[in-house]
Amino acid sequence: MFRLYVDESGDHSYTNLDNPARQYLCLVGCLFELEVYQHNFQPQLEALKAKYFRHDPDEPVILHREELMNRRGPFRVLLDTDLARAFDTELLELIRNTDFRLIAVVIDKRAHLERYGEAAWHPYHYCLTVLLERYCGYLNHFNRTGDVLAESRGRNEDLQLKEAYKHVHSAGTYHHAAAWFRKTLTSHEIKIKPKSKNVAGLQLADIIAHPVKQEILSSHNRIEASGSRFGQQLCQAVSPKYNRHLYTGRVEGYGRIFLA
Repeated sequence: MFRLYVDESGDHSYTNLDNPARQYLCLVGCLFELEVYQHNFQPQLEALKAKYFRHDPDEPVILHREELMNRRGPFRVLLDTDLARAFDTELLELIRNTDFRLIAVVIDKRAHLERYGEAAWHPYHYCLTVLLERYCGYLNHFNRTGDVLAESRGRNEDLQLKEAYKHVHSAGTYHHAAAWFRKTLTSHEIKIKPKSKNVAGLQLADIIAHPVKQEILSSHNRIEASGSRFGQQLCQAVSPKYNRHLYTGRVEGYGRIFLA
């Protein structure tokens, strides 16, 4: 049994697309075998947080990239550079040593809108469809099953996301019939949980989504190579995790997908 944990970096609307910060959306999926997740990654991440931050089991610290980077709330302790360096080292080591697969889909919303006009897909739903095709392709190859858990983005957005998932499950896509998806997906509904639920897989997806998006955009010459040192280290740590063609080892189109 597998689970895909999904989070995004960027805005999902078609407004203000002349602003590079809003032009691109990245959807990241971290694919875990649930036994590995439950017995290894999840408890190890909780232990790491308890080691460095004020620990209250009734109000757990939840890793969030923006708050981490800006040293807000419980992450103010990372203003101590030695403590921050030690935490970064242990987090990177945990990610390197954890067995999971990564699928990242980036869309250039401005290019997509200019190309398709009123027929343009909803950016988040387009990325989700591509993500599900890769996820189910992996599961189908090994005759495995799994479900999908995404982070809540608001009532209306969550309802739209549920409908998009249901459409893939019931009607399929241009490339695959519905039966192909139903063979591997164990639920006709996507699971959605808020950040407050302290889901380790969603926290991992949140932390890596932005630096992975920047790396993909840089590789397609859409932005200059940039990013924090820690972001670059994160990209290096997850590089071996990318989903890839099982025979050729190709990552592009399997673990890293760029849509325009």
